[in-house]
Amino acid sequence: MKFFNREKEIFEILSVLDEEPNNIYFIYGPINSGKTTLINHIINNKLNDGYKVFYINFRTLLISEKRDFIEAIFTTKKEGILEKIKDKSEVINILTKGVGIVTGIPIPEVELNNLFEARINDAFQYLNDILLETKKCGKRPIIIFDELQMIKEITANGQKYLLKEIFQFLVSLTKEQHLAHCLCLTSDSLFVEYVYNTGELRGRVEYIFVDDFDKKIALKFMEFLAREKLNRKLSNDEKELIYSYVGGKAKDIYDIIIKTAHKNLRDVLEEKLLNEVNIMEEFLRDLNYIKPEVNIRGQMIEVNKKEIREALELFKKKYIVKLHDIPKHVYVYLINENILFLNPQKGILKPQSFLVWNAIKKVV
Repeated sequence: MKFFNREKEIFEILSVLDEEPNNIYFIYGPINSGKTTLINHIINNKLNDGYKVFYINFRTLLISEKRDFIEAIFTTKKEGILEKIKDKSEVINILTKGVGIVTGIPIPEVELNNLFEARINDAFQYLNDILLETKKCGKRPIIIFDELQMIKEITANGQKYLLKEIFQFLVSLTKEQHLAHCLCLTSDSLFVEYVYNTGELRGRVEYIFVDDFDKKIALKFMEFLAREKLNRKLSNDEKELIYSYVGGKAKDIYDIIIKTAHKNLRDVLEEKLLNEVNIMEEFLRDLNYIKPEVNIRGQMIEVNKKEIREALELFKKKYIVKLHDIPKHVYVYLINENILFLNPQKGILKPQSFLVWNAIKKVV
């Protein structure tokens, strides 16, 4: 599928990358809003050979201690341009030639093994040296941490110092040394809230919100996909019908357009909604048998079914609810269950998608 729209977000991110590194940037939004697609489009199509991108994806990893984090950000794979590396000087020599993305920070295996026994700052120092030499050779380094929320497990395991050191290092790269741009992608709005409310990072972090498409763009996206995938036009009624079910969620729109090549549109929409309704019903049924708890500032607080229903009922007539209309332990639980999404900058809550919203209105 060809990349579609996002001119506003592209312009904002390119404007950041064109300036001297000065802040950590969190690029956040609901699940499947297109954050990773957006950043990959930018680094593959919008950057010239004056940049060097170090892309690290934590998606499939559980980072609960120092060793996990080190294993996640470094790579000893000897393939392609890295086939012959033996020491740091060779790594730097190879990295500063050519363009493209490096997935993981290259490191000779013997040096990586030494880092496991050393302080976390030694790992940061190695990375800092790589970035510094990259810059000296005329390349502007960019570090991208995708699915950064995977490192939040560190705090649950009593290792807040490690999370603090990670962010202090990123501050050093940006605010202090102006050495590398740091872009952190996440769909975990609670993690964004945690960072947003962490006083030590105030004035050092900026936020770029990547939301689902608004209605105007969503309808254009449907037209675009129908031409690309179905070789036909959609009627205004068809587009309005799709939007009434899934709103501006790009992935949901894509799934529906693809399936209508061999299925009736309304049947496809009803199947998708029925699946979401079943998930919502199962979620509420489970509350008859469990007593969920959430951690609020180190204290475990129970969430009961009545509180959850009362919170969900607020969404029966509106898509957006003010943050303070729902008790924190309740909205934290609903966010953890991927039912709600929090925008901490605006202080609002909304369902993770139009489909979830439609399910809430049917079930609650």
